[in-house]
Amino acid sequence: VQLQASGGGLVQAGGSLRLSCAASGRTSAAYYVAWFRQAPGKEREFVARINWSGDMTYVRDSVKGRFTISRDNAKNTVYLQLNSLKPEDTAVYYCAATPKVTASVNPMTYDYWGQGTLVTVSS
Repeated sequence: VQLQASGGGLVQAGGSLRLSCAASGRTSAAYYVAWFRQAPGKEREFVARINWSGDMTYVRDSVKGRFTISRDNAKNTVYLQLNSLKPEDTAVYYCAATPKVTASVNPMTYDYWGQGTLVTVSS
């Protein structure tokens, strides 16, 4: 499966963005799709994940209530809605997928990765 992330940009603190992760190819390999982010000089960290049917989601505590993950399988796309953005949310956001029916916050457990999209939040 190939993943294409998009939707990043420059936004002021308090603003919103919607990131998209479009899958193509063997989309059945994207049972779980997750978003990670990596800020300059920091390690890549888990943000959120969603299963195939969309009824199991998990969002990291620091963004809970501000970020929402969803998916539209008819469009082979997973979304990450970013609201109430803060400067500390500035990072390159990556989507990743795994065909495994259990998921982790460890990036090493995801098999497929998109190219990343930059989110910059100004204060």
